[in-house]
Amino acid sequence: MSASLGRDASVTRRVPTGLADTPAGQALAALEAGGFEHVEHLYVVDADGVLIGRVELSDLFDAQPGTALRALMRAPLPAHASWSQERIASHALRHALTAVALTDARGRLVGVVPPRTLLRALRREHVEDLHRLAGIRAESSQAREAIEAPPARRARDRLPWLLLGLLGSVIATSIVANYEAALSSRVALAFFIPGIVYLADAIGTQTEAIAVRGLSLSHVPLRTLIAGEMRTGVLIGLTLGAVCFPLIWLVFGDARLGAVVALSLVAAGTVATTLGLLFPWLLAHLGRDPAYGSGPIATIVQDVMSLLIYFAIAHAMLAAS
Repeated sequence: MSASLGRDASVTRRVPTGLADTPAGQALAALEAGGFEHVEHLYVVDADGVLIGRVELSDLFDAQPGTALRALMRAPLPAHASWSQERIASHALRHALTAVALTDARGRLVGVVPPRTLLRALRREHVEDLHRLAGIRAESSQAREAIEAPPARRARDRLPWLLLGLLGSVIATSIVANYEAALSSRVALAFFIPGIVYLADAIGTQTEAIAVRGLSLSHVPLRTLIAGEMRTGVLIGLTLGAVCFPLIWLVFGDARLGAVVALSLVAAGTVATTLGLLFPWLLAHLGRDPAYGSGPIATIVQDVMSLLIYFAIAHAMLAAS
């Protein structure tokens, strides 16, 4: 996760403030005197410096000179100074803020994160997420480093996840080998392994891409999110299965084979969407970046599960024939 912005030099500390009883005319005069690093809102504080509100400049200019800031202020919507850059940027997006006030543990205003800092944080997190989704270690946090680094360093950054992928391929191979007899008796079963594995991976990857950042923005309970993704997986699987079933029956003349593939797509699609959400959520729950749960790791598990589902359904439906 990103470092907090509390002591960052990019945090603007000289911003306009005023007490709740300060007249609008006096606040405007202070603004005209200048000396501020960032002027987008006027922040209302109490005598102890605790942030209690913010005033839009347009409201301040339109107000009568004697109107107290108390009557003009809106909810301050602050972020805590200990929050990560990513969390602060997500907070700004959620509340449609172009600048975010930072407060300490006692609620006192310590500064403001200006738009340029929020944009830099969002871009940096976006680049890091792309690398993690691709299975590149987080140390390569800049796009230029990732593409221009020496080959040995590029290999070092990518290999750890790919070695886990190699382990997953060994497990997948053992699953296929375990069903050698079934494949020998119905060679056509082998034709659909790449398609089912690919589609499950693609469904899972779509869910991961949504979940990696969506989890930091959404406040919906996990049960609701999982239920929604499972229903989405079922709908996608049913649609793909409905397309495949008649085609397989027509080409291979085998309705049972078509049913095996169709049911496998429904089950694998449901599992893929669930895993695509659970992996990022679990890591976020453990305090790690949810992007680590995507890419190669999720692909390994989804591939193994897709093969198990496919052969289990095939064994159940074709054993009697």
